[in-house]
Amino acid sequence: MTQPMRLDTGGRIDRKKTVRFTFDGKPLTGCEGDTLASALLANGVHLVGRSFKYHRPRGILGADVEEPNALVGVTRGPGRFDTNRPVTTVALVDGLVVESQNRWPSLAFDLGALADLAAPLIPAGFYYKTFMWPQAFWHRVYEPRIRRMAGLGRAPDSPDPDRYSHSWVHCEVLIVGGGSAGLAAALAAAPSGKRVVLCDEGEEFGGALLSDPHATIDGQASGAWVAAALARLRGHANVRLIPRATAFSYAAGNMVALAERLTDHLPPGAASGPRERQLLVRAGQVIIATGAIERPIVFPNNDRPGIMLANAARTFSNRYGVLPGRRIVVCAAHDSGYRTAFDLAAAGATVAAIVDLRPEVPGDLAQQAVAAGIEVLAGHAPVDSRGRLRVASLAVVAQQGGQSAGASRWIACDLVLMAGGWTPSVHLFSQSRGQVAWDETIQAFLPGASAQTECSVGACHGRFTLAACLADGWAAGARATDEASSPPPTAGPDREDRGGALDAQASMSGSRSKAFVDFQNDVTSKDIRLAVREGFHSVEHIKRYTTTGMATDQGRTSNLNALAIASQALGKPIPGVGLTTFRAPYTPTTFGTLAGYGRGALFDPVRRTPTHEWAQAHGAVFEDVGQWKRARYFPQPGETMHQAVGRECRATRASVGMFDASTLGKIEVVGPDAGAFLDFMYINKFASLGVGRCRYGVMLREDGFIADDGVIGRLAPDRYHVTTTSGGAAGVLHMMEDFRQTEVPHLKVWLTSTTEHWAVIAVNGPKARDVIAPLVEGLDLSAQALPHMSIREARICGLAGRLFRVSFTGELGFEINVPASHGLAVWEAIHAAGQQHGVTPYGTETMHVLRAEKGYIIIGQETDGTVTPDDAGLSWAIGKGKADFVGKRSLDRPAMRDPDRMQLVGLLAADGRTVVEEGAQLIDEIAPNKSLGHVTSSYWSEALGHPVALALLSGGRALIGTTVHVAKPSGATPMRVVESVFFDTDGQRLHG
Repeated sequence: MTQPMRLDTGGRIDRKKTVRFTFDGKPLTGCEGDTLASALLANGVHLVGRSFKYHRPRGILGADVEEPNALVGVTRGPGRFDTNRPVTTVALVDGLVVESQNRWPSLAFDLGALADLAAPLIPAGFYYKTFMWPQAFWHRVYEPRIRRMAGLGRAPDSPDPDRYSHSWVHCEVLIVGGGSAGLAAALAAAPSGKRVVLCDEGEEFGGALLSDPHATIDGQASGAWVAAALARLRGHANVRLIPRATAFSYAAGNMVALAERLTDHLPPGAASGPRERQLLVRAGQVIIATGAIERPIVFPNNDRPGIMLANAARTFSNRYGVLPGRRIVVCAAHDSGYRTAFDLAAAGATVAAIVDLRPEVPGDLAQQAVAAGIEVLAGHAPVDSRGRLRVASLAVVAQQGGQSAGASRWIACDLVLMAGGWTPSVHLFSQSRGQVAWDETIQAFLPGASAQTECSVGACHGRFTLAACLADGWAAGARATDEASSPPPTAGPDREDRGGALDAQASMSGSRSKAFVDFQNDVTSKDIRLAVREGFHSVEHIKRYTTTGMATDQGRTSNLNALAIASQALGKPIPGVGLTTFRAPYTPTTFGTLAGYGRGALFDPVRRTPTHEWAQAHGAVFEDVGQWKRARYFPQPGETMHQAVGRECRATRASVGMFDASTLGKIEVVGPDAGAFLDFMYINKFASLGVGRCRYGVMLREDGFIADDGVIGRLAPDRYHVTTTSGGAAGVLHMMEDFRQTEVPHLKVWLTSTTEHWAVIAVNGPKARDVIAPLVEGLDLSAQALPHMSIREARICGLAGRLFRVSFTGELGFEINVPASHGLAVWEAIHAAGQQHGVTPYGTETMHVLRAEKGYIIIGQETDGTVTPDDAGLSWAIGKGKADFVGKRSLDRPAMRDPDRMQLVGLLAADGRTVVEEGAQLIDEIAPNKSLGHVTSSYWSEALGHPVALALLSGGRALIGTTVHVAKPSGATPMRVVESVFFDTDGQRLHG
């Protein structure tokens, strides 16, 4: 702790409103409008955390989302704890409880700092080499200790009590960033009447203008102009302003995800409604105005508390009324460092020196410095710092040709500011799959060729003067809305800053002391050079070997410095080294925001069939099938599962069983080209299918492998009822819609999901017709009038429904489709009508046994994503003479006709009683270490009196009649390879 640093005047805070909080148990106060960072600095707190790897003392580096060091745990009320929150992005509210992280027993005295002494033993990549031997130690010794040491903050120990939501937003223009360029773009677009959304991650709009009291626009001070611009925008009904909203992801189709913070700026207990909301914005045009981030300067011991970015100190002083230090040294490789020096000197600080890495200083800046009594050391560089828990002095030395020339000079100070140049924020542009391009003038990557309908403006576009930002944003807003462009706002006198000096920084980073490049991951310049020496020449490999630019930092403050050092080590220019890929999220985003309403019982919503309560009341045991709760079997008192399943199988084969098949996916395919569309989507022919008839259909992926199957019935010349597997309903509809829109848009066809509309009741067995006949009005159910694979629209129990004459059990079968709201009533009517025939409800386990006896496949069980129609014995289903269908070309590949492919066969246990495990590997006794395939289904068959199994076997059809073995811990079990149909091989029972 040092003396308070709050200025008496200035800033955008309200000094009359005191806000109380605690830091590591010590009560502190701030002002309304503070961030946690500015409040800590106002109380003289610079030490806020310990580094990840070496546990070195760390302070506040930045003033916004670029902050890599100052991560803390924040308690916002009972049960509301957040870990790893950057203090610069936490709005100060009354009652916050803040704790530092990654230290023990205290922040000032951390025993973990011993790791700093052991630094020579733990360079970058040490864990790849150290923990390789002995292998037996990994799980018992290394892994438990590494897991205890990994991470920064502590995880919450109670469920998050807050609520989160999701919402969709559609607009013609989305502007990301509410600084000068973003506001100008919004002002230009607003009069068009088109929907315009302007979002900014800050607590208020204005961006850098809020920290620059000297800037003027249209003759107004920057703050006054921002207020007037917002008032104008609010006057347009078509404009939506969203503060506290971070655009963290830019996906295909101009889909930008925003994380909007709704209540974190309110005191604990004062908030109501969701804490955060994810806004999924679909925009016609995206304008990126995300600004730029100042670069640190790489020099030995550049990570002490009290060493921060120059513009951050300027922001704390001008916006929050906090002077981060009293005696300051500014290290500048860019003109903008001088602005900070002049502003802090005017605020009452003593600027001991401006250390300019460049050999020549712009004349006007040098004159201003002399007039302010500030010493300028041109051609000098920082080479070390001193101070235990806060910087106390800085060593500088003259530079000549990238080398030190002369003795070091130590300058006493309590604040060192780094102005290494500016890095445009191209993260969102990169996420949009745009290509960046190197700009030698500003020594940074800028947005290049776009992949989507977007444009970058302002500082993220390399425009660093206020006038250029305003003009760039205004022009983009006018173009996006085709609005006649009036003159943009006019900025007052401004100068174009120059500098960067990346090469100079890279040259001086070779000291024996640690010169940090990535502050969050404790990556030094030596780590990057080591990675290059060890053969990691790709920038992506260097990133992963050293961890630079990873985790929450996303390379915001580290990437370009790391690239400069790597480029020197590799002897190639920075563009030749490349740039790492920026991935979403741009900044850390809460899991709650990502999950939205999908939490707790709603995380994976439970879907219940219309007969769920009935099945529950009749003792059903349920299983989860995707999101569905399905009755697995109906045990009677004292029955085991196998006994219950055996009884259900016997009853269905001998008399009649009933089964709730409502979970089947159902899609209505309608239109004059419906048949042609289904011909394209399925391997079968459907355009020639007669009205009132059904056909089994197989759908392939583009790679030729089976994706789904189901029965498709033709209700009219232009209408089909398509069924899918229970788990494939959404995927099949999505795939159909995708192909409809992109591959066959000329076909006139429409798709409607009807899965939830229809309840489906399957009635199977020799007595099935007798059971349903009294319930079906005006329809001849005879085999001649309604043969197998037929469909009719009928009135069932007085309801308009659809009756399929199909079977998944091999028995005479009907599938009754009625509106889901009446499903239970119809189920009960069928159950009552079947009592005289001994009707038996059965579940999914019995359904599996019955279909396996007939060799019917189940997608995902007999298929694993690598099975073709021929592999599954379904070549007969491929429509003869079809010109094209999805996957057809892939089926013509030579590998698809390899006779040794895995093919579906049946297996019978040689001893006639062993039920082998599903998934068991098939082997040859002569070569037991080579897998020949695996068991896909295995059951005891009540109808046959012995077990049956289905399997995928290499070259299986050619092996019918031979013996293979199932590998088991107790020894190999011989199995005879047979045809896949075990029961009623001629299919007579299907026809009743």
